[in-house]
Amino acid sequence: MRKSFPYILAACSALALVGCGSDDDDDNSEVVVETPSSIGLQFAGRYSAGQFDESAAEIPAYDAASQRLFVVNAEKGMLDVLDLSDPANPSLIDTIAAGSVIAGGEVNSVAVRDGIVAVAIEADVKTDTGAVALYNADDLSMISSVAVGAQPDMLIFTPDGSYILAANEGEPSDDYQIDPQGSVSIIDITDMANPSAMTAGFTSFNSQRDLLVADGVRIYGPNASVAQDLEPEYIAVSADSQTAWAVLQENNAVARIDITSAHVQQIISLGYKDHGLDGNGIDPSDEGPVEISTWPGVRGLYLPDAITAYEAGGMTYLVTANEGDARAWGEDNDDYWAGDSSKGFVEEFRVKHLVHADGFDRRANDDLPPQLRELAAGALLNPTTFSYCGATAGDPGDCREDETLGRLNITWTEGYRQHADGSPVMFDAAGNESSDGDRIMYDNLYSYGARSFTIWNDEGQLVWDSADAIEQFLAGDDCMLSATRDIACKDFFNSAHDEGNSIDSRSDAKGPEPEGLTIGSIGDKTFVFVGLERMGGVLVYDITNPDAPVFQDYLNTREDWVTEDAESILASIGDLGPEGLVFISAEDSPTDDALVVVGNEVSGTTVIYTIEQMF
Repeated sequence: MRKSFPYILAACSALALVGCGSDDDDDNSEVVVETPSSIGLQFAGRYSAGQFDESAAEIPAYDAASQRLFVVNAEKGMLDVLDLSDPANPSLIDTIAAGSVIAGGEVNSVAVRDGIVAVAIEADVKTDTGAVALYNADDLSMISSVAVGAQPDMLIFTPDGSYILAANEGEPSDDYQIDPQGSVSIIDITDMANPSAMTAGFTSFNSQRDLLVADGVRIYGPNASVAQDLEPEYIAVSADSQTAWAVLQENNAVARIDITSAHVQQIISLGYKDHGLDGNGIDPSDEGPVEISTWPGVRGLYLPDAITAYEAGGMTYLVTANEGDARAWGEDNDDYWAGDSSKGFVEEFRVKHLVHADGFDRRANDDLPPQLRELAAGALLNPTTFSYCGATAGDPGDCREDETLGRLNITWTEGYRQHADGSPVMFDAAGNESSDGDRIMYDNLYSYGARSFTIWNDEGQLVWDSADAIEQFLAGDDCMLSATRDIACKDFFNSAHDEGNSIDSRSDAKGPEPEGLTIGSIGDKTFVFVGLERMGGVLVYDITNPDAPVFQDYLNTREDWVTEDAESILASIGDLGPEGLVFISAEDSPTDDALVVVGNEVSGTTVIYTIEQMF
C-alpha cells in the first residue's frame, strides 16, 4: 500500500491503539508514527529566483511555527524568506541582508531552530573576520550578532539548543598572499541577546605537521602552517550535544571536537578509495563510450563536502557526501601561469599533460602550475603499476590516451615517489633513478572525490561505502529522469549541470559529484537524501542498518537535457545543480507529508519534494 502521509493523529478511544495515551479522559492526542517498508520522492512545487548559474538558491532551512523557508541567495548576498504554507506554490515574502551586521557582508549559510534563524556572514574581504547573526523567524527582527572566524560557512545548532557551531573555512585570498586560519566557532546562545563565541582552532597541531602528513592528512598550501591549511567545510553533531565532527574538505580529513571545551581532540585522515578493486570502478574519460571499470594505480580522495551524524544501535555514525574539491587559487592571474608561483596555487592537472614524454614545458604559459615545474621538468608512470595500459620505464604508453586515463583530472601534489624526508625521488627521462635526473615517478594517481557517499563510525573508520553504485545506476536501465520519470539516465550519463547535450562530460572530473545530504527519521527507520551536484537529482537510501544501506529512490526534476543553452530555457528546464538539502518531518510540515527541500544553485530554484511511503 502506498501513502503520502507517514503518521496518524488519532484519539486512543477511536482506534484503541496499544500504548496510545493514558487512561485519563482528556483531549490529548498522540502522534503514532508508522514505519514504512520503503519510501520515494514526488515533485510538489518550486520557487524560482530567476537567475541562472549565480548560486541564487544554495542552502535551505525551515521554521515549522512560521512555515517559512530561509534560502541562501548568494547572487544577492542575502537570505530569501519563502512562504511554505502551500508547498506546491512557495512564494517570496522578504529578504534578510547582512549589511547591517558587516558593511558589504554577504550571507553564506543558514540554520534554524525553534523560531531562531542563524545566519553566517562573510566579510566584504573574505579573509577578514566574519559574523553570525540571530533573527526571529516570525517577524525577521534581528536579535544579536557575534564575531567569528574568517569566511564562516555552514552552521548547525546542537540538539540541546545551547550552541550554534560555525565552520570558518578560512580560505586564502585569490593570489594566496593572505591565508587566515581555519577554525570552528562554538557560540553559546543560552542568552540569545548576548551570544558568546569560543574558538576551536588548530594552532596546537602546527608542531604535528609531519605526523599528520604521514597519516594522510593533506597539508600542502604554499608556506601555510597547519592551522592555516586546514579549512573546515561542514559540521555534524552528536545526539548528546557533546561532540562535533568538522569536515576539512581539501585536507581529506575530519576534525573531532569537544564542544563544551571548544577543543579539537583529533584530526582523522579519511584515506582513499582504490579504483583498482572490483566494485570501485569509475569512468575516467569524457570521450568515447560510457565505460565503468577498474583502474589499478588510480585512487580517489574522498574530500567530502556535507557530513551528518545519526544514531543506530546505541552508536553514532557519520555520513559524508564525497564531492571532491581541488585547490585552485590564482587561476585567472596571468602572472601565475607565466611562472610566478607567489601569485597562486593550482593543484589540478590532466594525466595526459602530467606524463607526456616531452615534459612539462610544453604546457608553460597555458595550464602548467609553476609549483609543479619547480618540482621537476616532467613525470613518469610506474611501469609495474601501469603496465596494463602500456607504460614502460620512460614511456606512458597508452595510459595517457583520451579513452583511457589521459583526460582524468588528478592532483599533482601526491602519488609521486618520495624520500623519507618528503623530497622527490628523481629519475632520468628513460626512467632510471638518478640524483641528476629531472623527472618524478608517479606510483599512483589521485583523483578528486570518491563518486560515492560513505558511512563512518565516530572514530572516522569506514563502515560502508556506496562504491561505484551511483555511476552504475546512472548508466543502467532502471534510472529515469524528469518529474514524470520518462527520460533514460544512461542517455545523459554524467552530464554537466549548466548545459545540454553534455553526456559523459563530467567523467574526467568528479563524476556525478555527491555534494549535499540530509537525513530524516520516519518511524523506526533513518533515511539519507543525497544531492548529485553535476548530474542533478536526489538519491534516497535507507541507512537504518549502517552496515547494509538499501537503495530507495532517485528523483531528478531537470526536464530538458538537450538544449545546449540552458539559460535560454530557464523558466522550463527545472532544477539544476543541487547544493543544500533539508528534511522536514511530517510533524513539522505544513501538510501531513514529510518533505525534502533542495536548493539548486545553477537553476536558482528551491524545489520541494513530497516523501511517499509504502507500507
